Amino acid sequence: MAEGDPIRIIPHRGVDDDCGSVEVWFADGRKSVRFYWDNLVSRRLNPNTVTREQAIEKATALARAELDKLDNPE
Repeated sequence: MAEGDPIRIIPHRGVDDDCGSVEVWFADGRKSVRFYWDNLVSRRLNPNTVTREQAIEKATALARAELDKLDNPE
């Protein structure tokens, strides 16, 4: 992504390769949204924690929806 992108998806690695988060960052100053993931089901203490693939899908869907809003303001 280019430096001037209005929205960025930033992956964050956890303590090992089995967990982390995917951040949707907004250039306009809005608070970032993070999707936490852990591929080890036994460590998922929070019901909102998903698999890595699901976190990437959710972050991508949010970023696309927000970009669509910027491209097609009502």
